[in-house]
Amino acid sequence: MTPIAIEAASRPHSRSFMRRFAGAPLPWIMPVIIVIGIFYLYPMIDVFRLSFTNATLIGDNQDYTLASIANMLSSPQLLDILWATLVFVGGSVLGQQILGLAVAVVVVRGEKRGLFGTTILRTTALIAWVVPGIAGGIIWQMLFSEAPYGALNSILRLMHLPTVAWLSDPAIAPWSALISNIWRGTAFSMVVMYAALKAIDPSLYEAAEVDGATGSQQFFFITIPQLRAAILVNMILITIMTLNTFDAIITLTGGGPGRATEVISLYVFNIVFRNYDLSGGSVLSVLMLIISLGLAVVYASFLPKEEER
Repeated sequence: MTPIAIEAASRPHSRSFMRRFAGAPLPWIMPVIIVIGIFYLYPMIDVFRLSFTNATLIGDNQDYTLASIANMLSSPQLLDILWATLVFVGGSVLGQQILGLAVAVVVVRGEKRGLFGTTILRTTALIAWVVPGIAGGIIWQMLFSEAPYGALNSILRLMHLPTVAWLSDPAIAPWSALISNIWRGTAFSMVVMYAALKAIDPSLYEAAEVDGATGSQQFFFITIPQLRAAILVNMILITIMTLNTFDAIITLTGGGPGRATEVISLYVFNIVFRNYDLSGGSVLSVLMLIISLGLAVVYASFLPKEEER
């Protein structure tokens, strides 16, 4: 057989191979799998490994032991930190959802009526989101400052009202940290709710108006049910983001007074970079991962099924 005939005979096989290659998903997603494996999966596996050791940041020798897990989970400080985390995360999720939805509703209704300033309102809300956590913490520290130049206490003095120990009172400091985090995260919830509101079929509201439904009835019986999936997905995202928030708190209160505002993410930072306890920080990181996954599974169980949509 001549070389030309051999090439002609092998060409259909090469074409069929290329068609199979182009139609197979694995070759196309392999780069993503490699990147995720290098930058996400390997560090996560290494954290699990370090949690079963006595590793520190200042020593090369490490032995495999369960002592780090036992010490961290039996720490008397852990329950207080978990409670502070629960208040911080729960309040942030609730506050960001409510304020984000409120701002999104105002913007959408303003756009429908052609009101001036809706774009300015949307842009202004987004500014808080793009401000780094460290900068946001410094801004709120100046607002909450109990010094004569503190903005909020200065306003209270002008109104002849008693000043408030925003950051030095253990009973008030957690709420101050909560307010600052709600301010920062409301913009993200607003973006999610805005997109979900724009996707609602206008004919639902038109039919409700024909039936004589009031504005509040339309909101609770049309808008909220239609936003169910967006609300739950948003809850998953902001819960995970809030659990990992420590930069705003470390600049605002440093975790104090005492441990009143020391959430678990800040506790991990202190354990690793101040106590040099790498294994203890790894144990707490795994605990954070378990909490995040558990809450995500709970939220996801309430997502509407395909037949419900």
